Amino acid sequence: MSEDTSASATRTKATTAARDVVADEAPDTADEARAHGPGGSGAEAAGTGDAGAATQGRPVPDLDAVTSGAAVSGSAGERRETKDQVTVRLPAEGAYLSVLRTATAGLAARLDFTLDEIEDLRIAVDEACAMLLSQAVPGASLECAFTLSHDVMTIAVTAACLAPQQPATDTFAWTVLTALAGSVDAHVGPGDLLTIVLRKTRESSGSV
Repeated sequence: MSEDTSASATRTKATTAARDVVADEAPDTADEARAHGPGGSGAEAAGTGDAGAATQGRPVPDLDAVTSGAAVSGSAGERRETKDQVTVRLPAEGAYLSVLRTATAGLAARLDFTLDEIEDLRIAVDEACAMLLSQAVPGASLECAFTLSHDVMTIAVTAACLAPQQPATDTFAWTVLTALAGSVDAHVGPGDLLTIVLRKTRESSGSV
């Protein structure tokens, strides 16, 4: 047999073997495409709420940064965690703080916080808002954003201030606030917005 004939036979065998591999992998590829849904080959739907984000050929973005209603992490088969968000906006006046105290108690009850923990959160929200109202621009709005996960409630209260200054962390008021909420932080954002963030973990969960 000549060298040309031998080379041709070798190429034929290699081509046949490659086709067999493609044929074997085709069902798996089809199953994977069906698992991703009708959005197109290789597309992954990300996010929940009014609109999901479809990505093709690029990484799925961090949903905590782009989704306000819920966050879904991981790929198919991994545990999914949903975070509900509730935002309350009202005039930056002390007369309306009772609305936030009531909302705080109701949302904490949904997470099965104990009565003592609920009362601590009510007082903590009241104290945090009082710190903001002392600096708030007259006629400004006070915004309170609640983020609810399995056993943690995060509360961020924000108000526009004339010359925003972060509350001193070495005062008795800050110490009490930390004891009530568990974790407290404050920062000044764009537009002279002062924000105080409270993070309370349900005691029965065993988390710190």
